[in-house]
Amino acid sequence: MSEPLHYLEMFELSLLIRSGRLSPVEVTQMQLERIERLDGGLRSYVTVTAERALAQARQAERELARGECRGPLHGIPLALKDLFHTEGVPTSAGMPLYAGFVPSEDATVVARLREAGAVLLGKLQMTEGAFATPHPDLPAPNNPWHHGHWTGASSSGSGVAVAAGLCYGALGTDSGGSIRFPCAANGLTGLKPTWGRVSRHGCFELAASLDHVGPMARSARDVLFLLSAIAGHDPRDPTSLPSVCLEIPGIQDSFQGLRVGIDEAWLSDGVDPAIQAALERVMALVVEGGGQLLRVRVPDTRAVSTNWEAHCGVQTAVAHAATYPSRADAYGPALSRLIDCGRALSGMDYQRVLLEAQRFNGELEALLSGVDLLLAPVQPFAAPNHEQLAALAQDPELNRRLIQFTAPFNVSGHPALSLPCGFTDGGLPLGCQFIANKGGEAVLCRAGMALQKLSDWHRQHPPGL
Repeated sequence: MSEPLHYLEMFELSLLIRSGRLSPVEVTQMQLERIERLDGGLRSYVTVTAERALAQARQAERELARGECRGPLHGIPLALKDLFHTEGVPTSAGMPLYAGFVPSEDATVVARLREAGAVLLGKLQMTEGAFATPHPDLPAPNNPWHHGHWTGASSSGSGVAVAAGLCYGALGTDSGGSIRFPCAANGLTGLKPTWGRVSRHGCFELAASLDHVGPMARSARDVLFLLSAIAGHDPRDPTSLPSVCLEIPGIQDSFQGLRVGIDEAWLSDGVDPAIQAALERVMALVVEGGGQLLRVRVPDTRAVSTNWEAHCGVQTAVAHAATYPSRADAYGPALSRLIDCGRALSGMDYQRVLLEAQRFNGELEALLSGVDLLLAPVQPFAAPNHEQLAALAQDPELNRRLIQFTAPFNVSGHPALSLPCGFTDGGLPLGCQFIANKGGEAVLCRAGMALQKLSDWHRQHPPGL
C-alpha cells in the first residue's frame, strides 16, 4: 500500500476490498478505534454510530463474498455533516434548538450512499445552522495541522475528519464557501457541484438558492466516486437537475487540450504572496500537462461578494421563520445577526441584490463560453488563526475579501473544485480552485486528477497523525 491504511484514497481501498485483501469489517473497526483514540482532541464528530457502522460493514462483507458488488463505495467508511437527515440518528445542524431531533427517514444523498453500500460512521460537527461560527454552547473542531488555526466554516468537522484519517470521505454543504474553505484549511479536495446537481431533500436549509451539497475527500478521483453516487434528479427536490451519468473510467487525468482562464489582476487583488506563488506553480503544471493558459477578464465580483450576506440573510430568515424570532433565545449571535439582517432588508433592496446576481451570472456565462476552466484561489490568505478570524468577523471589508473567490459562484450556481496547492512556510495547507461552466463536473474532476497526477500536495497529511 502506498499509504497507511487510514490514509488510503477510496479508489485504492476499494480495489483492496473488492479483491478480498481487506475486509470492510476490519477497515471499519480500524476507523472506529482511530476515532476513539484521536477525536477527543480533534472534536470532528458529534455522533459516532459504531454499532450501525459495524452492522453495515458486516452486510457489505457478506454481499461481496457472494460476488454482489454495488460499486466503488461498497464497504467504504464515510461520514456526514450533521445537517443531513439520517433515519434514527440525531441530526441537529449545529443548533441546540434541534438537539432532540431524530429524523424518521434519510435525506436523498444519505439513502443513495446506503444504496451504494457505503458504511456510515457517524455525523460530523458544523457551525450553527451552516452559517459562520459554532453556537457558543457547542465545541468547535480543531484543525489537525495546527489547533490554533481556522478549520474552515460550516463543513469544518467534515474537513477535520477526512484530513485526520477518521473517515475516507464525507459530505458537506457550501453556501458561500463551506466545502471549499475546509478543504483549503485541511489540505483536501472538495467539490461544490452545479446548483441542483445533487438533491437537497432532507438537508437543513441555510439559503435555498445558495446551498450546494457536495463531496469532500483526499483526491479528485475520490470526489468523483462520491459525486457519481449522490448526483442525479430527485422527484422530492423539484430544483434538482436531470440525471447525468459520470463514467469514472472514461474521465482521463490529463490537461491536454484544456483551456484555463487566468485573470492576473483578479488573482492578485489583495491576495497574499504565498497564495500567488502557489497559483504560479499550478499554472506551470497546467502547461506541463498539455493545457493552455488564456488571459481573461473575470466579471467584477466585488458587488456579489459584498451583497452575499444580505442575499443569504433574506433566505435564511425564510428558512427559520418557524423558530425565529419566536425562539430567538436559542440562537447564537452570528446566526441571529444574519437573520435580523435578512428580515430588515426591503423588497426593493433585495431586488437590487438579485439584479446584480443576474448581471454577474450572465457575464460569467459569456466568459466561460471561451474557456474550459477558470483558476482562482479559495481564499486570499492561508487559514487564519483564531485572533485573525475574530478580527475578520468585525470588519465587513476583510470578510468580503475572505469570500470574494467563493461566494460569487454560489450566487451564480457554477461548479467549483477545491484542491491543495502547497503549504505556507509554517506548514499550513493552501488551496486553489477550478471553476467550470454549469454541468462541468466531469471537466473539473479531470483537471483535478491531472493536477494530482503531477503533484503530491494531496498526499501530505497532518504531522503526528
